[in-house]
Amino acid sequence: MSPGRMTTERRFDPVSTVKRKKQSLHYPSQHPLPQEQAAMVAFKTIANWFAPKAEKEQDGRDKWPSRTAFVLAAMGGAVGLGNLLRYPSVVFANNGVQWFIPYLIALFFLGIPVLILEISIGQAYRGGVIIAYNGINKYTKGVGLAVIMNGFIVATYYVPILSWIMRYFRSSFTSPLPWTGRGQEFYMRDAIRNIDPIPGNTSGSSVIDYTQYPGTGMIGETVGWCAFVWFLVWLCMFRGVGLTGRVVYFTMGLPIIMIFILIGRGVSLPNAIDGIRMYFAEWHGEKLGGGAIWQAACGQIFFSIGVGFGYFTSYASYNTRFANAVQDAFIIALSNSMYEILAGFAVFGIIGFLGLRPEDGTQLGTFTVGFLTYPLAISEMPGANVWAVFFFLTVAILGLSSAFALVESLVTMVCDSDLGRKTSRTIIATGIVVIAFLLSLMYCTEFGFYLLDAVDTWINNLSLIFVVWFEGIVTMTLYRCGDVSQQVGAVAYIVNSSAYVLSMVLGVAVGQAVGPEAGAGVGFGLFIVGTAAAVLLARTPDSVPPRFWGNNVWLSKFWWLSFYSANQLRRDLNSVVAEGNNWSIPYFWGPIVRYISCPILAIVVSFAYPSFYTKRMDPLHIFAFTVAHVVMITIAVGFCLPRALDVFVPVDRRHNGTVTYAPQVTVLGVTSGSVAMEDGNGGLREHSSNDMEAERKK
Repeated sequence: MSPGRMTTERRFDPVSTVKRKKQSLHYPSQHPLPQEQAAMVAFKTIANWFAPKAEKEQDGRDKWPSRTAFVLAAMGGAVGLGNLLRYPSVVFANNGVQWFIPYLIALFFLGIPVLILEISIGQAYRGGVIIAYNGINKYTKGVGLAVIMNGFIVATYYVPILSWIMRYFRSSFTSPLPWTGRGQEFYMRDAIRNIDPIPGNTSGSSVIDYTQYPGTGMIGETVGWCAFVWFLVWLCMFRGVGLTGRVVYFTMGLPIIMIFILIGRGVSLPNAIDGIRMYFAEWHGEKLGGGAIWQAACGQIFFSIGVGFGYFTSYASYNTRFANAVQDAFIIALSNSMYEILAGFAVFGIIGFLGLRPEDGTQLGTFTVGFLTYPLAISEMPGANVWAVFFFLTVAILGLSSAFALVESLVTMVCDSDLGRKTSRTIIATGIVVIAFLLSLMYCTEFGFYLLDAVDTWINNLSLIFVVWFEGIVTMTLYRCGDVSQQVGAVAYIVNSSAYVLSMVLGVAVGQAVGPEAGAGVGFGLFIVGTAAAVLLARTPDSVPPRFWGNNVWLSKFWWLSFYSANQLRRDLNSVVAEGNNWSIPYFWGPIVRYISCPILAIVVSFAYPSFYTKRMDPLHIFAFTVAHVVMITIAVGFCLPRALDVFVPVDRRHNGTVTYAPQVTVLGVTSGSVAMEDGNGGLREHSSNDMEAERKK
């Protein structure tokens, strides 16, 4: 710099000085005072404490602040209205200690195996549902998208239910309680505020006229509560698992404490022992001979745990890579069942207090328990307002934890995409919550209750079960199917897989049309014939199966066709989730999912179509039935146009579904899609064809 320029810069300019003073006076924000700086620092400190940014795993992905936070968040998704309201209504119709036989069988043979699958693939593939299923097979991304759609659709009507609960919560501060002596009227006229529909009529197989819904207006209070609850949902998850990991201590901790308070009150009511005896001390063994109790138990476990909505896979993707996934699955499933079993004592104490019995023709539904039975009993208790506040606050918080879990799978999907990586999670979460709120408004109308009932019926009874059924099928048959095709031949693989799927489809179809015996005959017959034909068509594999399966050529072919995909998926997942002293996925997990869970789900989903026939004159049920099928068709889109869904998978992860031909070689580091095998010292070496026989015995 020249001396002349230095002299010029130091020269005093009165005009410039005056301008700087004016700018300082008129724009103080450009020169904050020390007090303002201190206030801003304090505000940021409080904000970061309340909504901290998530810590990062070594691969750069957000991770939970602790294992407890993940378990509580997953429990928050599982434990909800189904535990406190639906469970007692199902047990009431099948009362007696014999209920727990099919219930526990369904828990261990349906709920836990599918839960292990969803948590393990999320943790192993370090991504949301679509990324995880892209890792299973590049053609199964549609299954992941269908799972996410299920969860988001349920979230849009779940929050309006919480709006009705908040209406009751508000009224709990009025004495006497406004539903005293008019429970049904308060429920339908004050809380729901829907206008009764005009029923449609049928004649034989023809529809004479369709059901009409005179009410079309919006209900102001329901809209207001809906907006408030959606704001709470956003507040619980807009910053990611760092924030959610703190919120869940409240959303799960408080309901756990309050349920014990409600149990204490319920069992202390006059004649409560009669209800508890009905729940836990009667035996009606003859019910085990009918199908109703078994169907009810399977449905309750399935709906209660919450598989098929995507949040378990999404939440697990934020675990540390080598977390104890199998043990976590057992903790979540058993805690979920323990919560609803304990909550049953509170409700059945009230049932005894009210003198209700199923033999008297009394029928309880989920909404009946939550909005009629429990409020009626509360109104007759001393200190009714206090117990009303406790009850509805508990239900609202349980519902809130489930609501933001249902939204999380969609938020994670967007955040994991290439576009989402360039956008703030806060912006993504805000946009999704706003869209969800707008969709929720259709349930805040004068026909919203009936629309909600229709959508809930067909999402839960049709698309949800169908999607989880497909989850089991694709993971048990398509995972590393290239190994099977090249070992035993493509023709044998296609024949075997087709027979496996068609035996369930045609078996349940014939069972519904003709009878259970005929359906079982067709299903088992087709499966046996198809499997036998596939074994006869199969060529002798050059990679020998483990244990006694490798002692015979025919057994070897059968193992490759019937067990390889499930067994190899188990081994590959165990290379991540069973690291160190972690629990491993047991060898019988795959056969249970393939040959027990999937057939059960196929049977359950088959009941949906006959029941729709009785609702065919209702336009709301037709709409909901169509929405359920849109979710189901999404799976077909993934198979037919797999590249169309690549937009949801980042470029560097799209190759995960393509695994190099490496029969019986454990794929380590599934997130990168690389194929390697363990050497004798626990290290890694590149795979070669000479390694197959040494690896097969592991």
